[in-house]
Amino acid sequence: MLTVGLTETFTIETEVTGAYYEALQRFISQNYLFPHPERFRNIVMTRVDGDYVLAFTAFGPEDKWFVNVNFTVGKPVVIEVSPSDDSVPQAALTQLKEDLVIGIQLFEENVRKTTMFFAWVEGMEVKLEKLPSKLRKGVDKMFMETMIFFFILFLVGSIVAFMVLGMYAPIVLVALQFILVLFSNRVIQRSADWVISRENPTVHVLQYHIPAEDLKVFQQKYRSEELLRVKAEIYERSLASGRELNCETAGEVFEKHGIKCLPENMASKKVDLYDLVGKAAERFNLPTPKVVVSNIMLPNAAATGVTPSLGTVLVTTGILIQLEEDELLSVVGHELSHLKGRDPLILFTLSSAEYLLRVYVLWPIVLFSPFIYFFFTMWVIYFIAKFLEARADLESAINMGQPQVLAEALRKIGYQKLRYERLPSYRAQGWLGWDPHPPIYFRVNRLEKLDTPVKIRHTLLRSIKECVEGLFAAVLG
Repeated sequence: MLTVGLTETFTIETEVTGAYYEALQRFISQNYLFPHPERFRNIVMTRVDGDYVLAFTAFGPEDKWFVNVNFTVGKPVVIEVSPSDDSVPQAALTQLKEDLVIGIQLFEENVRKTTMFFAWVEGMEVKLEKLPSKLRKGVDKMFMETMIFFFILFLVGSIVAFMVLGMYAPIVLVALQFILVLFSNRVIQRSADWVISRENPTVHVLQYHIPAEDLKVFQQKYRSEELLRVKAEIYERSLASGRELNCETAGEVFEKHGIKCLPENMASKKVDLYDLVGKAAERFNLPTPKVVVSNIMLPNAAATGVTPSLGTVLVTTGILIQLEEDELLSVVGHELSHLKGRDPLILFTLSSAEYLLRVYVLWPIVLFSPFIYFFFTMWVIYFIAKFLEARADLESAINMGQPQVLAEALRKIGYQKLRYERLPSYRAQGWLGWDPHPPIYFRVNRLEKLDTPVKIRHTLLRSIKECVEGLFAAVLG
């Protein structure tokens, strides 16, 4: 962010291509500005030196203050805000920026519905994007990050084991669970599409925006096997032949199948993922973990493994498309904090200790009120998991040195939750529900308040303190 006097300029990276710049300008004005004439006035859509510029004025309550905004669409989107004076609350400026980020993400979500996405890893088998099946979601949820869902599911299933093993069942189940935790990294490696290595370090992503009517015809004509052949042919004509992945090389294939390739509709990027994860690991003083990629559009990154040396970091092609490299670096830093802190092992110990204590010591209390005991205990475990997630944010900010970049990445990934968290009841629900992550608004706010470089001695203690304060602030309003 650049600040000149009271004027601030900040940028927002977007994945949309030049063909959609004018549509993005219209989307923001029609869905965000025009519906709220009491807040936004003097709305002008124009072009300046070839750029699409949306200018408007945001007014405060009773017009006590105002902010002039210039929204210039491009790569990146450049937003200039000029407050009327220093009486404009910083919270209002932050919300204005957040609204525009959410608007861009909603627009991108609509554009993805009429976009073809292809991803490749050089030197490795060509694979199509997978739809996030319930089984795949279940495996990822069980074995990634803090693995808390896995622990809960496993221990709840102990009722069946009691029928067979009697009072020895809890000890046997905890031992079996520990074995599965030890091999969780291998489970994830086998479920991924590509293993990234020093020899094959780069992921290439191609996105091509097609008009909705053309896309529907194309999808009806080309099913999975045909799409795989198209993808393989693009790969052979470009990357495998040492040529760039662009409209010239991909267009040869597209036009063969009835699609005219327009450069303004195409975007491609390549990410040296092995090098990126290696840089993050170096800043954490960790060995480079195994790196795997799942070819799904759901944006996600996660880590598993009981020790850093047994760690695996997984990223999806969706997050490679949605985030820029500095944002991705910060997200990977968050995941490496889980590995360095041995968070899966901590949650395994906590959930197993509660389970054994419940069975062998607290059973009379459990029988007295099983539902209250179960729900309260699970909430406590999930709330403790929030401490570890909050610590991972801080440690990524410290080691990567860019807390605001991680905040921006969280905004992009969690923009849907941010919309709902404007409601106080939803904020409280974020703290009281069974989610190992603190609410997005809390994570973003605390990151943006950090100075760069970040200096925090006891990241876990600070995270515990701030999570408790966040809980009381949300519940008490």
